[in-house]
Amino acid sequence: MHKYLKVINCFIIILLVTSCGTYFNQPFKTSKARIGENTSGKSILDTILPATENVVGVYKFRDQTGQYKLVENGSTFSTAVSQGGTSILLKSLEESKWFKPIERENIGNLLNERQIIRSTRQEYARDANEDQTTSIPPLLFAGIILEGGVVSYDSNIITGGSGARYFGLGGAAEYRQDRITVYLRAVSTSSGRILKNVYVSKTILSQGISANLFRYVNIKRLLEVETGITKNEPAQLAIKEAIDKAVELLIVEGIIDGLWLPKGGEPVVNLVKEKYLKEKEEAESTALYDRKLEDKRGTSAINFDGLMSIPNNDYGDATKRLGANLSLKLYFKKPGLNLNFVTSYFQLENENTFKNDFISFDTNLGYDILPYDNLTPFVYAGFGAISDKKIDNIYFKFQYGGGVEFLPVKNLGIKLFVEQNMLFTDELEGLNQGKWNDFYYKVGLGLNFYLGNPFNSVKPVMFE
Repeated sequence: MHKYLKVINCFIIILLVTSCGTYFNQPFKTSKARIGENTSGKSILDTILPATENVVGVYKFRDQTGQYKLVENGSTFSTAVSQGGTSILLKSLEESKWFKPIERENIGNLLNERQIIRSTRQEYARDANEDQTTSIPPLLFAGIILEGGVVSYDSNIITGGSGARYFGLGGAAEYRQDRITVYLRAVSTSSGRILKNVYVSKTILSQGISANLFRYVNIKRLLEVETGITKNEPAQLAIKEAIDKAVELLIVEGIIDGLWLPKGGEPVVNLVKEKYLKEKEEAESTALYDRKLEDKRGTSAINFDGLMSIPNNDYGDATKRLGANLSLKLYFKKPGLNLNFVTSYFQLENENTFKNDFISFDTNLGYDILPYDNLTPFVYAGFGAISDKKIDNIYFKFQYGGGVEFLPVKNLGIKLFVEQNMLFTDELEGLNQGKWNDFYYKVGLGLNFYLGNPFNSVKPVMFE
């Protein structure tokens, strides 16, 4: 019975790993047709309406990538991108309330139907011997034509996962991200001039979680349990969201450039411009993979470290002793590159043979490997001098180190580092023996307090 309890506990762990939602929300039955999902989020144009609607025509807005779906084995003729881009764009134009779209994609069908109406009226009027008009209202013409399409579908721009297995019990999580890019332009039908050209990118996320158990519960009795869930963001909804955003940008930039006017006049234009510049600043500070290119570290920093020093000299039995650093860090205009001036007070001790207090003064050239990220690895190297606290003997040295820094908030960093100091002498502890010079290590934890405005803050593009 005890073994079965262990198996039950393992199965409960699997349930927790894959989340209860997997089991309590499984699709056991078919669902009815429903109104399409709403992909529109918060928009700059919320509550802002046009002074007049603009009649636009869309001849085609289609997949220009020609890309087929990726499959693990074999081949497929199913396209990665929906071929109904024109229909999606027309729906977005209608929902925006800024444009009055007219039929142009299947203009031949419309003209044929109008010809049938005209011919039928003429035939009826001739048979009835009546003077009945056979004309029909003229078609609307568009002052603007919208062109463009889906120009890129990049598969697997990020892939990854993690997993573990222990005594037959294991679990794994995987993810994949694709990226779709949409271009949209407005063309004047009177002059042929391209009035505005915008583009939008949208990522498409796929995730999978699985867990399994493979265990002998008794002689000749094997228990196997597998479970999992995979979630794929629908590509059609991603395209709809990207097209919605492209239409919004087309309207917003058109308002700023004076192509179309909103109700409310100049105050509303200024409000739209302010919101747009804020969003544009955020977009310019975001790189691929949604990494924020925002400098959070100022132009200088004051640093306090608590450290542990470990000697490596001609004596054995090295002892770990405590110490402290006080430093000033100055950043160059190149992101991540900095100069450090460090003062240290610490002890070096070998058990029962050597113990002394030391002061060191170092100058280091450092570099933050990911200067815009909250979690940043860093490296540094430089030259310095070390002396006892009476400053009787001064020795020169070379030091290098590295570590990682985490910013929980702007202008405050928590860092963990390891440093090796290599002296140009073998007499630091008073014993010259062997062919290697003395050296020692520092391992520390500290705080960085950043000062000043960052050099590399992203500035928005202003409009004249």
